[in-house]
Amino acid sequence: MRADASTIDVLRDLWPYIWPVDRPDLKARAVFALLMLVTAKIITVLVPYTYKWAVDALTEPGTFAAQVPDWLTFLSVPATLVIAYGVSRILMAAFTQLRDALFAKVGQHAVRVLAFKTFEHMHALSLRFHLQRRTGGLSRIIERGTKGIQDIVRLAILSLIPTILEFALVAVVVAYQFDMQYVGVLVVMVGLYLAFTVWASNRRIAIRRDMNDYDNDASSKAVDSLLNYETVKYFGNERMEAERYDRSMARYEKAATRTYTSLAVLNGGQAVIFTIGMTVCMVMSARAVVAGTQSPGDFVMINALLIQLYMPLNFLGTLYREMTQGLVDIETMFDLLDQNPEIVDRPDARPLQVREGTIRFDDVHFHYDADRPILKGISFEVPAGRTVAIVGPSGAGKSTISRILFRFYDITGGSVTIDGHDIRDVAQESLRHAIGMVPQDTVLFNDTIYYNIAYGRPSASRDEVEAAARLAQIDGFIAHLPEGFETEVGERGLKLSGGEKQRVAIARTILKSPPILILDEATSALDTHTEKEIQTALGAVSRGRTALVIAHRLSTIIDADEIIVLEKGRIVEKGTHHVLLARGGVYAGMWNRQREAAEAAERLKETVEGDAEGYLDINRRARVDYLPANEENDA
Repeated sequence: MRADASTIDVLRDLWPYIWPVDRPDLKARAVFALLMLVTAKIITVLVPYTYKWAVDALTEPGTFAAQVPDWLTFLSVPATLVIAYGVSRILMAAFTQLRDALFAKVGQHAVRVLAFKTFEHMHALSLRFHLQRRTGGLSRIIERGTKGIQDIVRLAILSLIPTILEFALVAVVVAYQFDMQYVGVLVVMVGLYLAFTVWASNRRIAIRRDMNDYDNDASSKAVDSLLNYETVKYFGNERMEAERYDRSMARYEKAATRTYTSLAVLNGGQAVIFTIGMTVCMVMSARAVVAGTQSPGDFVMINALLIQLYMPLNFLGTLYREMTQGLVDIETMFDLLDQNPEIVDRPDARPLQVREGTIRFDDVHFHYDADRPILKGISFEVPAGRTVAIVGPSGAGKSTISRILFRFYDITGGSVTIDGHDIRDVAQESLRHAIGMVPQDTVLFNDTIYYNIAYGRPSASRDEVEAAARLAQIDGFIAHLPEGFETEVGERGLKLSGGEKQRVAIARTILKSPPILILDEATSALDTHTEKEIQTALGAVSRGRTALVIAHRLSTIIDADEIIVLEKGRIVEKGTHHVLLARGGVYAGMWNRQREAAEAAERLKETVEGDAEGYLDINRRARVDYLPANEENDA
């Protein structure tokens, strides 16, 4: 009963999409499809009549001919009745297929609109929501939800409703042509049939769920092992991986066997219940034929009616299972649509008009969790057209500042303004349009280089895209590629090196041409040579723009107009590179440590190049130095 109620609820929620107020053409299709449905079912229950008449005309031609009105004398010819039987079956199939064809556009429109609405809604949800959910899981929600909509529309409207209508029409015909005893047997048979189908299907759903889980487990183990092919070979663990996979497949084998066994039970039970009901009706009709109250055609007709009813009834197990799963998937999709965005525009929000690009943080407080504050009252200004760098140890809150400026999160205290406008008072779209971002981890779309650069401004011309590539110093690399700008970059841009991906990101930002620029540790993962090349390109991008640079390597921000040092969510130092070095504080300590690390790396490189044995000795002594005292002898 709960499942039926849920079906009604879901159909009610889906109704605005199946019957869209702004699409009269789809409404007309739905109406015509309904007419075709009713017509097809009326013909379906009339088909057995032609079968009955043909049998009566063959077995009792004189009696049958006497019963036929003068204007229908052509029906007294058995061949004509057989042809009528064939034509009626053709019409039944034709109207059924026409119904499906007419309703296809209605159903698919509902799927597209709901999928679009869900996809759009997911982009409106906050960064916090996406960080807490797996992207693959979200895509599966859309995939399963849209499939669930198709199943509900197809099964409920094109299968369940026609089955109910057909049963009602068969009951009316049986009551008219025979008597209520036959209807009673029919109702009992269908009731038992439905009860058994629901019971057996519920058992199968649980078994099928286990089978799917084991299948997913075996698949994930296989994929994981193949993705780590080299690691498996390094450790010679092919046998272990095969046995691990086989254990999962053994569980799947057991569950799959139970699944097919339960299907045999379902089909067998349905066949027994239906056959008993049909046999009872046919025994009753046979006795009536012997008694002379029914003709042989009546005996054939009751059989034909029940056989035709068996076809949709036999589909009920699949229909029930698929609709139950569809309801769950659609419910999950609707739950996602019920998630409210954490960051929303105020009703009176206006577009941000950047005149100069001055950024000001005034006593800003922020936390992801209330018991762990990240920013503790920081205040600073990035003057228009200047470059300000933010440095500090990991966890100091550097990247949080960029996320706040993009308004991925709202601050818990203080204010953040651009040209005096609080970013909470302006439209998010205009705010993000005014800011360009070159992140530390550049992720590209699995498309061409051209597409990824043009993503910064999709309306840009090809000349503008190529000009951005030149400014980002990636045009030479692209020119040497066989397919040039049409080269595919691969999943997340993995076909390109780190430096090449960064240049694409820089070109994309150049094409966007924002008045404000954020560089979030854009060169921290690159080697020294590539870093210098990227730094030159970044300098060209930053020229004349307000730039906020979040840096890990201090060598990249020595020319910044001001450097802000963060530590534990507070600003501990401010000043230029030379001023901060002279002060001998936190910044100077960070600078000295990075310089020493660079010098040590250079000495190690020279040692490796000059004396491999010396390198091994250094490596051995370095390893011993890091071991606990009680393990030194073992080393």
